Amino acid sequence: MNSPIQAQTMFQGLDALFTPPKSYVVQHTVQALQMDGNLQESDWQKAPWITDFVDIEGAGKPLPTWKTRVKMLWNDSTLFVAAALQEPQLWATQTEHDDIIFKDNDFEVFIDPDNNTHQYFEIEVNALNKTFDLFLPKPYRNGGDALVSWDAAGLQSAVKLEGTLNQPQDRDQGWVVEMAVPLKSLRLGYSFRAPTEGPCGA
Repeated sequence: MNSPIQAQTMFQGLDALFTPPKSYVVQHTVQALQMDGNLQESDWQKAPWITDFVDIEGAGKPLPTWKTRVKMLWNDSTLFVAAALQEPQLWATQTEHDDIIFKDNDFEVFIDPDNNTHQYFEIEVNALNKTFDLFLPKPYRNGGDALVSWDAAGLQSAVKLEGTLNQPQDRDQGWVVEMAVPLKSLRLGYSFRAPTEGPCGA
């Protein structure tokens, strides 16, 4: 067991990584949502956008140049995620599933079912709608090693481009990502139990 002094030394310089996270109430839906990137269904229209993304290290870092925002819905089997990303030059070169998608500008979702910053799932998507899904037993900064063989079975995603891909001579607006993540895929060998409404852990 680490002493308090050892623990303080271990986390020295990482204070900025522990900024209090913001919260978002995910609304329940019974609509049949089409994964097409259009977000035209009435429940999507009613779901609020979060505030614009900021750097993970918080106020100590500059605000991003371009805006990214997200909204979410859920039903008894699926988490739905939609993101709108400003980007003046739409670009993507990774063309296969489980390519290293973050070599492109991408959108990434991190899902930590037990909210302990360990044993979490990551899904990345680029403007070509190619995905990279993986499982992290612990964060990279704690020596974690990604399990790339994990796949979000049944994942559906769609991308809507507001501009032209890989055309540097013009200026684009951005892109929209829409995805449906089956809740039962967010496990490694454990039985699936549908969530209930209420705060985490209820």
